[in-house]
Amino acid sequence: MDLLRENRLLNRGFGDTLNKGFEFIVAMAVLGAAGYGLDQLFGIGPVLFVAFMVLAFIGQTARLWYAYEAAMKRHESQLPSRASQARSEGGES
Repeated sequence: MDLLRENRLLNRGFGDTLNKGFEFIVAMAVLGAAGYGLDQLFGIGPVLFVAFMVLAFIGQTARLWYAYEAAMKRHESQLPSRASQARSEGGES
């Protein structure tokens, strides 16, 4: 039964990773296309294209970073040593 649970968790991890990668690429593609279209509309060089791509990259990287931080804090709080610490600290107050 543990093997089935481990396989489910592994498959969920693959799915989550694929989803995050897809969101990262799609956001950059959409903003890049919008920047390219505006560059063509205004007749300027690839200024908005580059600016929107950089903005998309920074935004997606920040989003992934904060999601990772939250996931690690949640994971650490579930560790046996952390859970016993939280219980003992909560009991002293």
